[in-house]
Amino acid sequence: MSEPLLTLTPSFQTPRGHPEEGGIICGIDEAGRGALAGPVVAAAVILPEGFDPTGIGDSKKLTAKQREKAYERIIKEALCYGIGQCEAGEIDTINILRATHEAMRRALAALAIPPDQVLVDGLPVPNLHSNCKNLIGGDGLEVSIGAASILAKVTRDRLMIAYDVQWPEYGFAGHKGYGAATHLAALDQHGPCPIHRRTFGPVAQLTMQF
Repeated sequence: MSEPLLTLTPSFQTPRGHPEEGGIICGIDEAGRGALAGPVVAAAVILPEGFDPTGIGDSKKLTAKQREKAYERIIKEALCYGIGQCEAGEIDTINILRATHEAMRRALAALAIPPDQVLVDGLPVPNLHSNCKNLIGGDGLEVSIGAASILAKVTRDRLMIAYDVQWPEYGFAGHKGYGAATHLAALDQHGPCPIHRRTFGPVAQLTMQF
């Protein structure tokens, strides 16, 4: 059965202004790396000079309501942004690390403005950009990475809510595909569906039974 593909946000935003002189900086982050189901989603964001950082930061430290509010402001005020994702089938084929890196490359490629420097959360990403700097905990240190964290998280959450309509028995709207007890119980009862990552431990074990 072919895997359904959903895209709930545009892949890029048309620029509305000119970045500050001295270089265009892009922040990149991802969401969904540790989930058992659904895609890994990355976002790349270029913010304008003077962007207000209030309410922007590590998406995991914000409530869903705060993330939604920040998301709307980011897509309205950003010079441009890009969204990239790798589906469960790709993750199973090339592994989650490579899939995460590929989602980041796709997000960067979707930008309407080519950046001069890329700041990425976490460990180094090979072949991402000629001028790339990685920052551990960058989503709490650099506003453009924090903005990317929010766009990636909200985009992925919306995808998983849409998948919940298609496969309501798994409760994707609640746990977003992560290994919650309710998710594991549903997997045990129903087996994996097309968006489950079949190389991930709990899913791989059940795949052999169904």
